[in-house]
Amino acid sequence: METEEKPQEVEQRQEPGILAAAVFAHLAGPRAAGVDCDQLLLHAGIDLPTAMAPDARIGREQLARLLRRLWDELGDESSGYLARPWLPGTFAMMGHATITCPSLRRALLRSARFVDMVSDDLHIKLVEDGEEARLIFHHENRKQLPNQNFVESLSVIWLRFFSWLIDRTILLERVHLAFPPPDYPEEYADMFPCRHYFHQQETCLVFNTRYLSMPLVRDAQQLSEFLSRAPECLLSQYKSDNSYTGRIRRMLQSDNSIENLSLDDVAERLYTSPQTLRRRLKDEGNSWQDIKDSVRRDMAMYQLKGQETAVAEIAERLGFSEPSAFNRAFKKWTGLAPGAYREKYRG
Repeated sequence: METEEKPQEVEQRQEPGILAAAVFAHLAGPRAAGVDCDQLLLHAGIDLPTAMAPDARIGREQLARLLRRLWDELGDESSGYLARPWLPGTFAMMGHATITCPSLRRALLRSARFVDMVSDDLHIKLVEDGEEARLIFHHENRKQLPNQNFVESLSVIWLRFFSWLIDRTILLERVHLAFPPPDYPEEYADMFPCRHYFHQQETCLVFNTRYLSMPLVRDAQQLSEFLSRAPECLLSQYKSDNSYTGRIRRMLQSDNSIENLSLDDVAERLYTSPQTLRRRLKDEGNSWQDIKDSVRRDMAMYQLKGQETAVAEIAERLGFSEPSAFNRAFKKWTGLAPGAYREKYRG
């Protein structure tokens, strides 16, 4: 007899607020611009001694008030990080510029063009590589500020806003960050629910190209309502991803032992039967093999680009019976054999 998932096992996302350390990191730009940030915190209803306590958190409504006051005082929605300020309303104009696009691909490309028009030292680029898309964020940081939190925040805003535009959570394969790990690593599970790689050459969000052909489903009226609730609506995940697809991906990624997990193992962990799990995945437009191949592809690409591991060892790690099977699969995913793919990126 099939069993449904136990209610107590359904993921429940709490909204405990933002770690104060992450908020204080974002104030580097305003402080360099001469803003009295302590006074701003006070006006936003944030008690500074309390916020300075270890592991203290700041409520999302308080943070939204802080950001609005900050943008008003600076006249800059970039919070002082960009060489040319983003005048109040810049993000809204970007939204209106993209809302008429037919697909996510066109919307991301148009947003990148918009950013180039209003910025001298910030660039966003969409790169497609086989079944993998990379949304790259490059900040030249001409003001020489501690800019990690600014780039992180910008990446999160783009991810959540464009997920809202297609009414679908964009599931990340991984995120690359051109920084060392921050002092607030616990925030990353909320910011980027995927694997994180620090000390990379570029900061980018990596996801499957299938999202790029998805249509935008919002209209101008919905956009105006969304913007009226900003920035609150961008301070938390657009939607909690409780889909079976997303949960299985996280399971396979976190175990780092993809070859040891079968469909039966996964079904047992999700408190359901293999038959029910197959049916639920089909309803979501996926299959067990599709998800497993997606995670394998992601792991293979990363290891070929950034590690010296032999191709045969990578194939074994990913659960392929022999290197030739891995070679065939990888060429199907990317159009290149593993060795050629590695050589391309080293070149």
